[in-house]
Amino acid sequence: MLEFILIAVITTVSLLIISKLPILGVEIESLNKAIISGLVLGVLNAGVYAVLGIFTAIPLLGGLITLILNMIIFALAAWIVRGFELKKGFVSAFLGSIALTFLNSVIAHLIS
Repeated sequence: MLEFILIAVITTVSLLIISKLPILGVEIESLNKAIISGLVLGVLNAGVYAVLGIFTAIPLLGGLITLILNMIIFALAAWIVRGFELKKGFVSAFLGSIALTFLNSVIAHLIS
């Protein structure tokens, strides 16, 4: 449970940073919406990867499948949470999911 909370906090911080980069087209209304979005992303990631994670182990396709799953999860979270918007649609989901993965990795590395 503590690990989930830590990941949600890292994701929240990453989402706040991403929302300040206008080129990505990701907008988050407030800190509260970022926190909710971080929690929703955590739950969606856990659920989707529990069911579909086996497909990410396929040689040569694992990275592509992971990227597609991350884009879908990112877009789904934006659809679920009011105040979390993707202004450029697919492009925002693509760039936002890549930025989120990168920032989450950097922040997690810095605090560990």
